[in-house]
Amino acid sequence: MAATTTVNVPHLGGIQAGYRVSGDGINPAKPTVVLINSMCTTSSLYNAQFESKTLTNAVNLLAVEPLGHGATSSASEHFTYWDSAVMALQVMDALKVPKAFALGTSQGGWVVVRMALLAPSRILGLLPLGTSMDCESAASREKGCWDAKTLLAPFYDKWCSASSTPDFVVDEVWRGMVAGLGFSGAVPPETLSFWDATQKSVYSGDEGRKKLRMALACLIERDGLLLRLRDIKCPVYWLQGPEDPVFGKQVPAEHIKLFTSAAEATLTFVDGGGHYLNATSPNEVQEALLMMVDKYA
Repeated sequence: MAATTTVNVPHLGGIQAGYRVSGDGINPAKPTVVLINSMCTTSSLYNAQFESKTLTNAVNLLAVEPLGHGATSSASEHFTYWDSAVMALQVMDALKVPKAFALGTSQGGWVVVRMALLAPSRILGLLPLGTSMDCESAASREKGCWDAKTLLAPFYDKWCSASSTPDFVVDEVWRGMVAGLGFSGAVPPETLSFWDATQKSVYSGDEGRKKLRMALACLIERDGLLLRLRDIKCPVYWLQGPEDPVFGKQVPAEHIKLFTSAAEATLTFVDGGGHYLNATSPNEVQEALLMMVDKYA
């Protein structure tokens, strides 16, 4: 489900940002890892990470739900991934976290890289999972990425309404597509049921429809980061499933080479990993995260 705690931050005229912290709160003696969830999920995407004593004994986990997701709400109906990045940095401010590592799943990868571009002195390292650094470009599609605009634009059109929609509930087709593409058949049925219920809970009523519509607009119309990646200086450990149904393996293999100024930039293909890699391959993600923290904290 969505986060049960929120904090007010000033960006966009005021945002109530949904977040979740491990333990009893931020322990300043530990490094902190910010976690940004994938499309139409919530901070609960990181349940396996929060349940790992090995991980929570070593670091503070701070999951932040981006704009259009979970418990996060904004005074502005319109926003971009850059706004979610600013918001996440302001959540760090509010919780007195001066610096952090940042891990992002799918769209979360786009947010954490933006965080590092906006505040390079504050982001100690990046772990993008199951992602791409491009926009939804023709070049990406030619290299095996999905055709998001063709697939998803009809949903966006359907979710536009000039009048209030108090009875709106996100439809079964969308819910099934998020679960099918995201978890890639690598999780048990009860996990899929959990996310089906979560989507219905978050994306219901008129506000839920607006939230979902703008989350989708962010995805379809986002800008690419390819020309900016050379400015990232912190280490980058990118993990990808070799059969990722959304972004494949050719594009990540090309994009990791664009982090030319990074202290270290590696790409690891995780056998059997789904698109939402932290959920389908938590052990491999934990190993990479602790390796980065041990080396760069």
